[in-house]
Amino acid sequence: MAWIWMLMAAGAVLLWAVSLGRVLSSPSPSCLPANSTFLSPLRGDRMSRDVLLVLAHPDDESMFFAPTILFVKSKGHNIHILCLSQGNADGLGNIRKEEFYHACFTLKIPAEQVKVLDHPELQDGFREKWDHGLIADLTMAQAQLWNIDTIVTFDSRGVSGHPNHCDVHHGICKLLRDNGQGHIEAWELVSLNIFRKYSGPVDIWLSSSTHSSSSKQPIYTLVNNSPSRSFEAMSAHKSQWVWFRRLFVLFSSYTYINVLQKI
Repeated sequence: MAWIWMLMAAGAVLLWAVSLGRVLSSPSPSCLPANSTFLSPLRGDRMSRDVLLVLAHPDDESMFFAPTILFVKSKGHNIHILCLSQGNADGLGNIRKEEFYHACFTLKIPAEQVKVLDHPELQDGFREKWDHGLIADLTMAQAQLWNIDTIVTFDSRGVSGHPNHCDVHHGICKLLRDNGQGHIEAWELVSLNIFRKYSGPVDIWLSSSTHSSSSKQPIYTLVNNSPSRSFEAMSAHKSQWVWFRRLFVLFSSYTYINVLQKI
């Protein structure tokens, strides 16, 4: 019986290795399907986009969105980040804010393109209810300041299920409704089931098949060909870089792959 378990373990290791090899084989961050028009120019006079990543807490950018950040930058687009709180649930808000700027520096995002808020009604916490209208207003103000044409954020399940993440999603949806047929395009990071969430690079095979799903909205898979950059960025969050988060970044599929769906 032991040999069966050994065979299964060897198969799992082999699958992990082959999957990681596929992730690393791309010379640059890539998008599936390969012939996609994801983030193509919106207007003929502007080849690059101004993308706004809207987050709830410092470290969201490294734990969940690194493949998106690296892909956007590799295509010559400008990426800006709006973090709606300092992550002060444990009284470490000022420290986490500084760590956030260090992580953004690691990801080569200029400090002038990063904004961290500390609004009294948007405080970090599982029991904190964030006002969707306030999120929409604050995001729109920053979007106008930076001339944003594309927003990327969480989906309605918030990836990790954190209620602040979910509120950010609903706030962006309100922004889009209020903006009517405006110029802003929005994408959400698709939350994965528990098996896929902790399958690491193996999820690339499952993500590749999502493009034929029944979803009415376009879906794209962004592949991070340099997962070490995710580790380096997350390690800037020293106050959060405990052993279980190290394991999360290693085994999380979000380190290697982002599946984005249009809102």
